[in-house]
Amino acid sequence: MSFLASRVLFRSGSVLLSRQASSKGAAGAGAVTGKTKEKWDLLAGVLVERLPVVTKTMEPIEAKFKSILDQIEFENSLKSNHELRKETEKRQAELLKAGKIDLDSEALKQTAQDLEDAYNDELSKFKPAARVTEADRKGDLCSLERKLEETLVLLAEQKLGGKSYFLLPQGQRGAGETSLRQTAERVLRETVGDSLQVTFYGNAPVGFYKYKYPAAAKRDAVGAKVFFFRCVLKEGSPNVGEGSVKVQWLDQGELAKTLQEPYYRSVSQFLL
Repeated sequence: MSFLASRVLFRSGSVLLSRQASSKGAAGAGAVTGKTKEKWDLLAGVLVERLPVVTKTMEPIEAKFKSILDQIEFENSLKSNHELRKETEKRQAELLKAGKIDLDSEALKQTAQDLEDAYNDELSKFKPAARVTEADRKGDLCSLERKLEETLVLLAEQKLGGKSYFLLPQGQRGAGETSLRQTAERVLRETVGDSLQVTFYGNAPVGFYKYKYPAAAKRDAVGAKVFFFRCVLKEGSPNVGEGSVKVQWLDQGELAKTLQEPYYRSVSQFLL
């Protein structure tokens, strides 16, 4: 092959490679342009938890195991001061009856048996509160006094498209909000008011869910991306079911029946 033929072949190959690179670059630019056309709304959702108020009722196997442990602990335990005092007074009473000691002012004081009788009398008058509350009997889903053994999650009725759903409180990020945590706090206030006192666990979201808007919605964004923040209800917070927004306090089993299946799949991943 001559030198001239080699130069022609080299130039032809360079032109071909250049055209291929240009074609790939144009295709890549088109792909990037296509991706940037999709705009998503950023939303913050709030997971509000009411932690259990009382301990869970033990299963039969748990109650049996606890009884065994209590018996072992009782057999290995030392006598309390009350038991020692009671034994001492019993010996003194026997000596007094036998006339070996004299009755003095010390013997007229309240004895350990007197204290024990008073304690038992007070215990007999004590009535523990029922685990099943009035809200449980009425089936009141808006009350915080229901299902005291379970962790409850707050749902609020919200309109998506033309339908209303019970969801975790959520709202779009507003202008000037520098973090989605700020959005979450605002959304909770707007949903249930300022009376609900909560503590947020942190500034980082614990979960994520996205959905596309229906074509008939005619919005600038193609859909919404929701970032969820967890918070726990402080003790003493009042019920919030009397406002304009309908709310429910549900346990995990009730959440599975109430929430839409794809939405529940995402939410269930960060439920405790």
